[in-house]
Amino acid sequence: MDLVLAAIDINTDLINLLQYPFMQRAIVAGVLMGLLCGFLGSFVALRQLSFFSHAVGHAALVGVAIGVLIQVEPTWTLLPFTLLFGVAVLYLIDQTDLWSDSVLNIVLSGALAIGVILTTFIKGYRGNLINILFGDILAVTWTDISLTAILLVISVTVLLATLRQQILLTLNQAVAKVQGVSIQFHRYLFVVLLSLTVAVAIKAIGILLVNAFLVIPAATAKLLSHQFKPYLGWSVAIGGLSSIAGMIVSGALNFPSGPSIVLVQFCLFLIVFIVAKLISRTRIVEPRKQSSH
Repeated sequence: MDLVLAAIDINTDLINLLQYPFMQRAIVAGVLMGLLCGFLGSFVALRQLSFFSHAVGHAALVGVAIGVLIQVEPTWTLLPFTLLFGVAVLYLIDQTDLWSDSVLNIVLSGALAIGVILTTFIKGYRGNLINILFGDILAVTWTDISLTAILLVISVTVLLATLRQQILLTLNQAVAKVQGVSIQFHRYLFVVLLSLTVAVAIKAIGILLVNAFLVIPAATAKLLSHQFKPYLGWSVAIGGLSSIAGMIVSGALNFPSGPSIVLVQFCLFLIVFIVAKLISRTRIVEPRKQSSH
């Protein structure tokens, strides 16, 4: 009886929460970011760019600090900085003989050091910086949502229009080059989209969690399908649905929204991993039983 009453209270609280404009904005933003990160994340995972997006996210602290110092909304300084950072890192990787993770570590460390030093010049309250680190999806505005929606439309349009080139580039660069694909153009194009996605997602999800949005749905989708198009569909679906589920968990249990969404994504990954392992073992055992008969 107590459990039933508790469930009724939670349901009533959720309905009341959904009536607030900030909660409606948060749900719309969460779904759009889940779809966008799930879509781009499928390419990120296959191209092994998860550390790249991780570096872009952490280096974004410089853009945030600049915005706070010059008293401009951090979103408007974050976007050009992450874009510049992403393109510059890719250029450095192409122009040196160093391993890409070494270049990423060098540039990331330098940018992070600059960002921390810049924050020491900020006077007064620094709560907005804490929000950037851990995210606050309840604070997103319709401007943030509009930017996310525009980026989602552009990303889907561009990548689907060049899907053959993107698949060739993802699976085998040498074959893509033989087929006449402009490798450099498509690599830089994807990095631009990825950097802008990280920038628009940071305010809601936070620097520390943005990479999870890109990697976990794609990794879960990889366990569900080894064919590219179903894998892409699963990644997008998991990104969107986990955002809705995470927001419900956040509202029902009064947890922070960004971490709640990531927790749902993580639990979903574990469930799919365990189920996939059990199915795999069943398929191995059954032929052995048949052969023994």
